Formats: sequence, C-alpha cells, structure tokens
Amino acid sequence: MVEATWNDEAKTPEIDWKASAALQNVPRGSEDLTEVTSLEGAVRAWLVLDAKHRANALLTPDKPILFDGASMEHFSGKGIAALAEHLPDSQ
Repeated sequence: MVEATWNDEAKTPEIDWKASAALQNVPRGSEDLTEVTSLEGAVRAWLVLDAKHRANALLTPDKPILFDGASMEHFSGKGIAALAEHLPDSQ
C-alpha cells in the first residue's frame, strides 16, 4: 500500500501566472468594467485598486486553480490577497 502525503506544495502547486483571467468591477473612466488579462496581470491590477474596488472585485481564472488544498473557480477580497502573496517577482 502507498501512503499519500500532503505538504504545502501539494496544497498549492505551481500557479500558471500566464493563464488567462478576468478581473471584474475594475474602474475604467466612469464605468466599472471587466479586464481580461493574464492571472498575474489581474492580481497586480487588483493590488493598485482603491479599497472599494478591491472589495467588489471578482477574479475568475480561465480554469480552476488548486489553492491551499481547494479547487477555486473564483477569488475575491482575501482570496485575491492570498494569491498576491504567491506572485512571482516582477521583471
């Protein structure tokens, strides 16, 4: 019998930061729109939003992400902040 082990790497495997993602409720002029970009770009865009827009933003990657042991289809608020902690260093 083989025993499975779960460590932090298994709970959150390497994230594909180049995958497509939509960040909803992003201010553009006088409207709140959806921004479609890479996952990395969406998380970085969220980091510079004002508090109101951060609270209302919804991040939807093109495919679910295994994050902290759960398959996530959408992220908001603290979930996006948690993703941001894993961002790669900017070039």
